[in-house]
Amino acid sequence: MAKILIKGGRVISPAQKLDKTCDVLIEKGKIAAIGKGLDDKGAKVIDAAGKIVTPGLVDIHVHLRDPGLEYKEDIASGTLSAVTGGFTSVACMPNTQPVNDNQTVTSYILNKAAQEGHCRVFPIASITKGLKGESLTGMGELKELGVTAVSDDGKPVSNPQLMRRAMEYAKPFGLTIVSHAEDLDLVDSGVMNEGPVSTELGLKGITWVSEDSATAREVMLAECTGANLHVAHVSTKGSIDIVRQAKKRGVSVTCEVAPHHFTLTDEAVRGYKTNAKMNPPLRSAEDMEAVRQGISDGTVDAIATDHAPHHIDEKNVEFNIAMNGIVGLETALPLSLQLVEDGVIDLPKAIALLTSGPAAALNLPVGQLEEGSDADIAIIDTELEWTVDAQKLASKSKNTPFDGWKMKGAAVCTIVAGKIAYQR
Repeated sequence: MAKILIKGGRVISPAQKLDKTCDVLIEKGKIAAIGKGLDDKGAKVIDAAGKIVTPGLVDIHVHLRDPGLEYKEDIASGTLSAVTGGFTSVACMPNTQPVNDNQTVTSYILNKAAQEGHCRVFPIASITKGLKGESLTGMGELKELGVTAVSDDGKPVSNPQLMRRAMEYAKPFGLTIVSHAEDLDLVDSGVMNEGPVSTELGLKGITWVSEDSATAREVMLAECTGANLHVAHVSTKGSIDIVRQAKKRGVSVTCEVAPHHFTLTDEAVRGYKTNAKMNPPLRSAEDMEAVRQGISDGTVDAIATDHAPHHIDEKNVEFNIAMNGIVGLETALPLSLQLVEDGVIDLPKAIALLTSGPAAALNLPVGQLEEGSDADIAIIDTELEWTVDAQKLASKSKNTPFDGWKMKGAAVCTIVAGKIAYQR
């Protein structure tokens, strides 16, 4: 395995409180040394002067669509999209076909990722069998196999007693419960955020109460059971505040936000643009500002993409019947860096939200740069300007609302276990 010396970059690793200009030496897939003036004898030298060297980015909310829906994405294409965006680890959601609710599907994902994956893949199994919300999966045996968390993402666990039992069951195994917080009765047949824009467009709206009431329930159940709760894709002012107050009370809760929810509002739906249709929906300007405030004050633990690939035929239809979701792995980094440009957070905090924060939320052994750790590294050019071309994305699917957007910042080299997985 090639010896690599990354020379003269600004090395930022929030988990180690490291922020200095120095070299990083990689040997045998591990970080051998971090320091100034390291010997480059026999090493492939990567000049990182003027660039940022960080732990490989970690995305804890990705839909790889494999098994069963490979026409949208598969493990090879999804992980290629990940390394293109600077991500070296992804946690994949269980709403595949068949659902990842058993050891056979989990083993399939792990084996295929080992053979065809471009980065690390951590499977998340479902809370309930078949995502039906009726009976719990065998969490203990799934944990033994390598499952890192459980979630019925895409659907909420509507029965509160079942969710309580899930939390009690998951706790002794050290599994995090990842909640898709949504009250389906309140959502009804809504297709976008309820507000002036939905009224003007004549589209049925989804009230903020559908998310906030569900978030409040999950937090109370976590408080009751002592389980580790992670709230996925928080999008409303109320849910941010519910998590904020819960943390102050000492509840074991973390949360993530997606780049689209701190970048876009429901105004993006105008023109019935189906690439701006997602769940939870793009919210009001007030909600977006609250999400940004939650990022700023530390309420938010992680930025996660909710990368949700769909075939063009599932988006190029009437708004009401279009699938929810967008691809996000290749645009997450520049959109997150925009928070730094806008003065919401500083650069080390942005890196933390993309590395150590998500890793800690799901207790993953990644997201840090220290001697002896696996050499998962992103080299980032924060000044690189580029334009999103949906057709050139590495993902199989091209459903992005950011097509044609001018971006600033990108991964120019992604290293996984000491091997260069992507170079711009």
